[in-house]
Amino acid sequence: MRDLIVGSIRFSLISWLLCGIVYPLVATVLAQTLFPFQTNGSLVKKADGTVIGSLLIGENWTDPLWFHGRPSATTAADSTNPEMTTAAPYNASGSGGSNLGPTSQVLWRRLWTERHRLELSQPALSLEKLPADMLTTSASGLDPDISVANAMLQAQRVAAVRGLPEEELRSLIEAHIIGRDLGVFGEPRVNVLELNLALESGTRKGRHFPP
Repeated sequence: MRDLIVGSIRFSLISWLLCGIVYPLVATVLAQTLFPFQTNGSLVKKADGTVIGSLLIGENWTDPLWFHGRPSATTAADSTNPEMTTAAPYNASGSGGSNLGPTSQVLWRRLWTERHRLELSQPALSLEKLPADMLTTSASGLDPDISVANAMLQAQRVAAVRGLPEEELRSLIEAHIIGRDLGVFGEPRVNVLELNLALESGTRKGRHFPP
C-alpha cells in the first residue's frame, strides 16, 4: 500500500512539473520568440504605443466614413436592471450569437430592419442581392473580417461620403484581400480594421490611399 501511495504522489508531482511548469514555459518562450505579434493578441498600436484595436476582434464601426463589420448580437448587463441584458455590439467580454433559428420572427424582423437601414444609406442596394454577412451576425459576434463582396458593396457609400473615386476604393479593397488559410480553408476576406487604417493613412498623407 505504501508503495502505491508513494508511486501515486511521485507520478502526480512529475505530471505537475511537466504539464504545469515545463510545457507552459517552453510554449510561452517559443510563442514569444517566433510569433510575438500573434501571441500578444495581434494588437495594432499607434507610434506612441497606444492600442488601436486587435486584428482578431471586430469593432462597432458606425460612421458612414468607414467600412463596417458584420452585425453583432453580443449583449451586456442592463445598467438599470442587472438581471436583464441589453444590446452591446462587439462586446468582447460577452461573445456569442443570437441563437435565433430560421423560423424566428425576431430574426426576420431584425433582418428586414437591417436591410431597410442599409437601403436608406445606399439606395442602390435595394436592387442588390446582398452577401449573408452584410445582414447576419456571426456565432461569436466578434468577427473582425467581412467578405470581399460585402466590402465592395460598401465602397459606394464610403466613396460618396469621402468624395473619393469608387474605383480607387475598390483597388484598396483588392490590395487587402486575405486569401484562404493554407490556400484551402475558409473564404477570401478583408480585415475591417486593416482596411480602415489603410484608408485613414492614405487620406492623412494627402492621397486617397496607397497605390
